Amino acid sequence: MADDKNFDLEIITPDRVFWKGKAFMLELNTSEGQVGIYKRHIPMTMILEPGIVTIHLDGENKEAAAHAGFIEVLPEKITVMAEIAEWPDEIDANRAREAQERAQRRLQAHDPKIDISRAEIALKKSLVRQELAKMR
Repeated sequence: MADDKNFDLEIITPDRVFWKGKAFMLELNTSEGQVGIYKRHIPMTMILEPGIVTIHLDGENKEAAAHAGFIEVLPEKITVMAEIAEWPDEIDANRAREAQERAQRRLQAHDPKIDISRAEIALKKSLVRQELAKMR
């Protein structure tokens, strides 16, 4: 029975339930690196890092961009609470490229007034968006 291998998955953002359904496996970036999670995983929480989230379903995969948040893993359910989650068709590749250029300029400026951490995060987000946009 296929449902024996599937767990409940919910990806939520502050403004919507991004995705809700059954999944076979979930791959995403965390502060500890890239992870893949199956049903019956030990309970844990993780910090979500900007990256591509791959939802493995029976016979197909769905990819989305997710930026910053938390992941709650339970044996039968995974909840991803993301600051932002986007499908490939929601991404404006030109805007992401412009954001990359702005972030790179900020990082190269060596201006003490610039928040380096914020510029690095903006750069990561723009690169993830561009990578996902190519998958369309």
